[in-house]
Amino acid sequence: MMRLRFFWLVLLLSVLVGGTACDGEVETAVSTPTSAPETSSTPAYLDPSLPPAARAEDLLARLTLAEKIGQMTLVEKNSIVDADITELGIGALLSGGGGAPRVNNPAEWLEMVNGYQSFALETRLAIPLLYGVDAVHGHNNVVGAVLFPHNIGLGATRNADLVRQIGQVTALETAATGIYWNYAPAVSIPQDIRWGRTYEGYSENTALVTELSAAYLAGLQGDDLTAVSTIIGTPKHFVGDGGTVWGSSRTNNYEIDQGDTPLDEATLRAVHLPPYVAAIEAGARSIMVSYSSWNGTKMHEQQYLITDVLKGELGFSGFVVSDWAAIDQVDDNYYEAVVSAINAGIDMNMVPYEYELFIQALTAAVENGDVPQARIDDAVRRILTVKFELGLFERPLPDDTLLPTVGSAEHRALARQAVRESLVLLHHDSATLPLDPETAVIFVAGEAADDIGLQAGGWSIEWQGGSGKITPGTTILDGIESAISANTQLHYNRFGNFERITDDNGNPTMADVGVVVVGERPYAEGQGDSDALFLSEADLNAIQRLREHSNKLVIVLLSGRPLIITELLPVADAIVAAWLPGTEGAGVADVLFGSYEFSGTLAYTWPRHMDQLPFDFANLPTDGCAAPLFPFGYGLTTSQSTPPLPDC
Repeated sequence: MMRLRFFWLVLLLSVLVGGTACDGEVETAVSTPTSAPETSSTPAYLDPSLPPAARAEDLLARLTLAEKIGQMTLVEKNSIVDADITELGIGALLSGGGGAPRVNNPAEWLEMVNGYQSFALETRLAIPLLYGVDAVHGHNNVVGAVLFPHNIGLGATRNADLVRQIGQVTALETAATGIYWNYAPAVSIPQDIRWGRTYEGYSENTALVTELSAAYLAGLQGDDLTAVSTIIGTPKHFVGDGGTVWGSSRTNNYEIDQGDTPLDEATLRAVHLPPYVAAIEAGARSIMVSYSSWNGTKMHEQQYLITDVLKGELGFSGFVVSDWAAIDQVDDNYYEAVVSAINAGIDMNMVPYEYELFIQALTAAVENGDVPQARIDDAVRRILTVKFELGLFERPLPDDTLLPTVGSAEHRALARQAVRESLVLLHHDSATLPLDPETAVIFVAGEAADDIGLQAGGWSIEWQGGSGKITPGTTILDGIESAISANTQLHYNRFGNFERITDDNGNPTMADVGVVVVGERPYAEGQGDSDALFLSEADLNAIQRLREHSNKLVIVLLSGRPLIITELLPVADAIVAAWLPGTEGAGVADVLFGSYEFSGTLAYTWPRHMDQLPFDFANLPTDGCAAPLFPFGYGLTTSQSTPPLPDC
């Protein structure tokens, strides 16, 4: 690492002194230099006193076509040949879900990113890499980072200031590992909860998504992008990804993810575009395009929406990035796919694997006149401007100063607050909650009660998430154990088998309260598409067993969307939607035991049965059996009981 820092200092000193070999190489290797003559020995692009746009313009004029196309290439880190970063002038790398170093901890992440950066600094003009990651609920690929509730839970908080603070913490922990580009927030507005990405959306409601996503972006980016603790966000996926219809997907075995959004333009603009307008006003510097289609045409070839609307009408001056290998879906002929997508306005291609094929295709497209040189220059100008705005040229190799903040107690306290505020009390008899810490006997059941992986959901350490102790944190059971008194008997069995718990006479013990934690197993993207939003048989059996051994029964649901629970209302005394709370599961117990009141309200309409999906929000009944089980905005406090429900 010291060698790399020394190299960078030597490079800077050489251009400052002037008359060096580096200066000579710059002047002789440029294919078509168009910049004004130097007025000093310092190249303008290395002068931090100049505006980012001016620096970008100067650097752009020094680049060959090959170097420009390198800047437009975003490669998955496990696919890159290190030497190719230098030889091909690769502009950006990313870690996909699970794209961790061999030893997954914050320090190793920083060393990994700086290692890749060192190869970029050995290029002719020493243009730093932009490294990106999906930090969608905290720096969620990193073991030890704090994981916040997924966006569906944050939507239930209705707390924009809290979401802004979460953005700040996510930026700090991500920047600590040398990464300054986050593929978040998702500004999707899911209209069909069968979609496997529903939990990435704050709400089905446009206004709420717009408010919270803008707050999160402001938290990530702060007031000064050159600050060491700020990063750029990436509102995604432009545009209409939440409006795809069931059965329209042509990807793998997906049903709705990456499908088609069949809407007229007025509806597309009214429902799905407002978060992007707000994001641009909040300073968005990169925007990711959706896999989905609009009226049968892939978004990655929608020149009207990307160039005319986003860049023209809305004035977006940052760069547009593709989704993972999404350009490949535009056309079966890869050359034609590249031509269509780049001409449509894609500035940077997340390749992510066969990057040499992309470079060859785009090079040929420019040489053949199928992609104008002006389109290439526009893309690279945008990319370079953002790199200068981030201060990457002044600090390409960050140090370990921020590493102690990753997973800090302060950050976990904020996440625990988010868990508390996200909980929605769906069903209650007005007497069961809050639980008394002095309760004599409590039974806890459900595998999810003591499993950080299950409570974190997808996009947690791995792309699809996992189960078990995937990262440090507190489970819901941990929280219950901390909340009860020393006199309370607490018994846990994940299956709900408590027959062996007996009194002094050998009779089965009845718990004063049973708490069962059930819900969905982790998933991400199209692998979560489902038209059967029911609890598993194992979960239903655990509920039934615990009901038989408890005087009062509390069901805690962990899920990335509303589930069909109508039949459970007569069974339970209280039902709590806890969504996917992340690493700080103890926040659930904080509210169950009355340290805090329930304050969350539904950001999604809750169905009575599957046949109601997708909802027709414009004509949604408000009462009777055709109405949802719980409406948007619903949520009880412990002093309230469930309103009378129709006998359906």
